[in-house]
Amino acid sequence: MKKITLLVLVIFAGLINSIQAQYVIDFKHTADVYYNAKDYYSAAQYYNKALGTFKVKPEQILPYAVANAAPPSGKFKDYQQVVARLAESYRLYHDFGNAETWYSQVVAFNNPQFIQSKYWYGVCLRANGKYEEALKQFNDFKSSYTGADDLSTRVPLEIANCEFALSEAAKQSRYTITKLSGNVNEGGANYAPVVMAPNTLLFTSSRADNPPGLPAAQGADKKKDKKGNPYVNDLYTASGSGGDFGNSQKLKIPITKGYDQGVSSLSPDGNSMYLTRWSMKDGVKQAAIYLSTKQNGVWSEPQKMGDNINAEGYNSMQPYITADGKYLLFASNRPGGMGKYDIWYCVMNSNTPGNARNMGTTINTKDEEQAPFYDAEKSLLIFSTDGRVGLGGLDFFQSEGDFGSWSTPVNMGKPLNSPKDDIYYSAIDNTHPFAEGFISSDRESVCCLEVFSIKRIRKTAGGLITDCDTHQPLAGATVTLLDTVRQKTVKKITLGSNGRYSFEVDPQRYYKVVVEKENYFTKSLYFKTDELNKVDSLENPALCLKHYEVEKPIVLDNIYYDFGKATLRPESKIVLDTVVDMLKDNPRMMIEMSAHTDSVGSDKYNMKLSQARAQSCVDYLISRGISSQRLIAKGYGKSRPVAPNSLPNHKDNPEGRQKNRRTEFKVLRKQMPALPNESNKDESSQ
Repeated sequence: MKKITLLVLVIFAGLINSIQAQYVIDFKHTADVYYNAKDYYSAAQYYNKALGTFKVKPEQILPYAVANAAPPSGKFKDYQQVVARLAESYRLYHDFGNAETWYSQVVAFNNPQFIQSKYWYGVCLRANGKYEEALKQFNDFKSSYTGADDLSTRVPLEIANCEFALSEAAKQSRYTITKLSGNVNEGGANYAPVVMAPNTLLFTSSRADNPPGLPAAQGADKKKDKKGNPYVNDLYTASGSGGDFGNSQKLKIPITKGYDQGVSSLSPDGNSMYLTRWSMKDGVKQAAIYLSTKQNGVWSEPQKMGDNINAEGYNSMQPYITADGKYLLFASNRPGGMGKYDIWYCVMNSNTPGNARNMGTTINTKDEEQAPFYDAEKSLLIFSTDGRVGLGGLDFFQSEGDFGSWSTPVNMGKPLNSPKDDIYYSAIDNTHPFAEGFISSDRESVCCLEVFSIKRIRKTAGGLITDCDTHQPLAGATVTLLDTVRQKTVKKITLGSNGRYSFEVDPQRYYKVVVEKENYFTKSLYFKTDELNKVDSLENPALCLKHYEVEKPIVLDNIYYDFGKATLRPESKIVLDTVVDMLKDNPRMMIEMSAHTDSVGSDKYNMKLSQARAQSCVDYLISRGISSQRLIAKGYGKSRPVAPNSLPNHKDNPEGRQKNRRTEFKVLRKQMPALPNESNKDESSQ
């Protein structure tokens, strides 16, 4: 029986080989069919099989690489076309590793028919993180390519991407990133995570739908036996925390046959879900945004939103509702945009979206802008684009703004961005969106997006606050951190017994620290955080606060005038500048500037001289931007000595007279509102 079985197997194997020998050309034909149908995965499998039918010697593979070589014969021409199609199939399937291997051979053909392959070879090298090699291919392509098309337009951006990536290599990471453990990233693409509830993650997955009770692999095999694609995108939930989520299962929400659905956003109360539904018709994606509501714990059939969101004949997708429910953002290729997909938004009025508005040219480019997220805490828009200089593919960018105006978008750098596609930023806690969250990326996958958890590495700036007189830590003082560019209060704290403050800050920003305590002069400190690109913490210079009593004079040392005159000497202005700073730090404070003389001369003369000197001080303060409404000039002549003008033996007392010739100021009980133009003048100079 064993011999008979063996004989049957031999005969069967011979029959298979005979059939393959008769139909070897079918591999290429079948591959072409799959390729034209945009099934690039299947096309690659059959192009690989087709290559096995060519019996080609190494020296025959590269006919154009040999000087004066004749054009390739039919067989070699077919071979080159199969290799080129194989490389393209892998690339279009996003398998950049295999695509790089085959494009390297296509480039080596040096065949004018495949002149664009050098560009695509560079794309694959860049996607695989080989920036220096990619840069060479892009530069070679730019110098030799004469076509006027999308590639010639885009190659300068790809060159800039490689140069940017090489410059970013030495920079310190701002985030830690970990691929989500558990079974979220199990089968197909998994992406667009949203925190649905504490310890519950809502995400989109294209994993094969398994019949109940069957293991994953067995269920997938059974589903593949049926007609149609088993990998339909739908919404799933998973439970867990941090970077570990499991127990993935489909969300109980209706789905329409022939449609994929996912990429959702939840309203602040969690009872409305905005989601994308799409289908493929003749290889073209048709997508729209739908709304489902939850009643008694059950999600309703999603309803397509109106034409203010979904323009007829165009796609709208990737909705995001802001944490305060005021804006609905989405991506669309509708008319009025800058290029392919743009970021649009609607103002929400009682859960009803208004007309769609384009984010404008500051945000949108002629290429792809997708997956918006808005951080209300920092007034930051986060989105993904491949139309700006980055690490390659879709990169995360951020822009400051309030839906009225936006700053120039800035690449968010490694590790949020990679050489491949990085998209769908979401936060664990919307009150602190930048602290911890999730992203989607295909950086570790041949084909598909996966979910990663991210956590920001804290960057801090701190310092010590003391009492100027006792030199002890000033417990109980209030320290406020302000962003001077955005003119926004970031955080306010009260000092403990150690007198130290510490704030989490962002690198490359301008900040101001304001320290206040009752009956102390408020002080401010400006600082930049450029150093935080290299280190995690920044120590500011120590500050001391000076105690004062209302209506009690404070002597200003080293205020000098010309003899017998009210003219301020240059060294006196340096001292008065400290009063200017103090008044700018204490915008509600009103003071009296007073001048005193010694006993030499008449009462009338000394009163007039002291009044003129006090007024000189006030005039100087006004010239430095202090409002005259906050200042009173008062001359006391020789009426208020603080030391004897003469000795007990009636002889002259030079030291005493010197103490009496003084300039003082005192804080008045009356206060006034801060003048906006006064405080802004100081900040605008930073």
